[in-house]
Amino acid sequence: QVQLVESGGGLVQAGDSLRLSCAASGRTFSIYAMGWFRQAPGKEREFVATINRSGDSTYYSDSVKGRFTISRENAKNTVYLQMNNLKPEDTAVYYCARSRETASTYTRAVDYTYWGQGTQVTVSS
Repeated sequence: QVQLVESGGGLVQAGDSLRLSCAASGRTFSIYAMGWFRQAPGKEREFVATINRSGDSTYYSDSVKGRFTISRENAKNTVYLQMNNLKPEDTAVYYCARSRETASTYTRAVDYTYWGQGTQVTVSS
């Protein structure tokens, strides 16, 4: 059983930065893609960013492209989401997830098997 634990959320002002971390248990972290999703109140969960197993391929939603950066340290079983120039519309619970398959990067929630409990990010205007 894989466990994912997010940390790093908080309350910030518009224009500030935050770095989220997601620590994974288990020995197979390095062979799976990882992703970040978010869910705002009253809205569906949406894709934010994904990174392949080696860390050399990433993909972002249009809403965060150029402001957020996903990265990973396989030696530490950890994936990160650096969030810069935060906006009030970034307010949501952020979830990390591990992919179901190992081939590439994935943007759909159904392509992920394991999920963390989420960390709240609140951006005030």
